[in-house]
Amino acid sequence: MQQTTEQEAITRPVSGKAQIRVQTQRERILSAAQKCFIEDGFHAASMASIAATAAMSPGLIYRYFNSKNEIIIAIIERQLICLRTEIAMLDDTVNLAERLTTRYGNCGTGLTPGLSPALVLEMSAEATRDPDIAAAVAAFDSTLRTDISSWLDRLNRGKITTNTDSRAFILQCLIDGLKVRQTREPHIDRGLLRTALNEILPLLTRP
Repeated sequence: MQQTTEQEAITRPVSGKAQIRVQTQRERILSAAQKCFIEDGFHAASMASIAATAAMSPGLIYRYFNSKNEIIIAIIERQLICLRTEIAMLDDTVNLAERLTTRYGNCGTGLTPGLSPALVLEMSAEATRDPDIAAAVAAFDSTLRTDISSWLDRLNRGKITTNTDSRAFILQCLIDGLKVRQTREPHIDRGLLRTALNEILPLLTRP
């Protein structure tokens, strides 16, 4: 029988069970990496420490990611998929002020989806030093802004007369600002936050 070449092995279709295993292992690594990045920062967190946190060998991690940068970019891409799915499901019944108030201080804790503020700041800082991460963050921001603009169009069925792109930009800045604020005032008065959001959000989301 003819021996299977390396290229044939690479291009051979992967079974459903194998795909699930690959995805499970990748998620395990990404979750471990997030924990290490938050606790130690990107530069101090090594592939060895990520492997130890994931309870697997460093060699196994390299089967799924070639470098720490690939892990960081995969975390960014995973978060983008999560947020795009959430935005696509938003309708005119959503209470955005209440949702943002509830999530303030809880993102990345397992109580609500999303990255922790500390990790967001780490990624933003790393994007100023690494062009690959900068490109991933720029694509993240651009795609998310487009999705927010499309949501505003759906929400108001074309009734907004001013530029929805500019509203989406300001709304994105507001949400990003709340992320940063969480690192400085994690225990902010939720009543104050809710009142402030209820005053400003209608100006951005309604005609």
